Amino acid sequence: MSADRSAKGVVFNIQKFSVNDGPGIRTVVFLKGCPLRCQWCANPESQFVRPQALWDSKKCLHCENCVAVCPKDAVSVRTTHAGADRIRVDPQLCDHCGLCVQGCPVEALTLSGEEKTVQEVLDVVLQDLPFYEESSGGITLSGGEMLMQPEFSFQLLTAAKEEGLMTCVETTGMAAPEVFERVIGPVDEILFDMKHWDPEAHRRGTGVGNEVILENLAQAINKHVLVRIPVIPGYNDSLADAAGFAQKMKEVGATRCQLLPFHQFGENKYDLLGADYRYRDVPALHREELEEYRQVFLAHGIEAFF
Repeated sequence: MSADRSAKGVVFNIQKFSVNDGPGIRTVVFLKGCPLRCQWCANPESQFVRPQALWDSKKCLHCENCVAVCPKDAVSVRTTHAGADRIRVDPQLCDHCGLCVQGCPVEALTLSGEEKTVQEVLDVVLQDLPFYEESSGGITLSGGEMLMQPEFSFQLLTAAKEEGLMTCVETTGMAAPEVFERVIGPVDEILFDMKHWDPEAHRRGTGVGNEVILENLAQAINKHVLVRIPVIPGYNDSLADAAGFAQKMKEVGATRCQLLPFHQFGENKYDLLGADYRYRDVPALHREELEEYRQVFLAHGIEAFF
């Protein structure tokens, strides 16, 4: 059965010429929505499936026109503990009509997320077909979590295969096993994030346990899977954690992993959302600091690299 190219999903970015999200040169399609609430998330604007308004305090004139034009009373002015006024857009009330964005005279408000059809996304992706052919690249679905929009992801991946593209997904694996199995059907390579090896620690750091995640990882091993571990200070960066990860990987049949040192690339996004960020001002980790950590994986027979 051919893909439904009229299927719609909410996309918040399409990034061309990526070389870090699967083999070759790739176009990465970022989908909104994620069932995890990782305390270090670098894309907090991806967590809600619906489009969201972002507020830039550096541009704002505090004219409050955005408050006046909102038909849902989703936009308000809040005073922080420091005594500063900030614009807050309630994601539960906002219906992403865009009137607040249109009404801002200095573009202090922007909308993150836009509904697109499968064909509209493919039209962008296929613009760089020669680069994929020369580099063995293709399309990667990321997020957020593409499993939060399973039908759109499945149709987009299926359509990409119809166009002869190599398909890749970045996923946490957090979905019902039958949903996961269907969505990864047209996938060539899976970049599978492991946040923690211990169920309770995983729940503390992300808001959910890892039981179904590990079940889906074991199910995906028959495909080309690369486990990726974000190494987070004070959360999963001990040598005991490295041993726990390695043991859990061996149990599910995974043999290689990429270590992703903690960074602060997403810190400013929390300000745009008016959200608290637990890891604010926490120093980034560097590869040389994690060499002993990497050696633990090697000692357990797991290929580990940065």
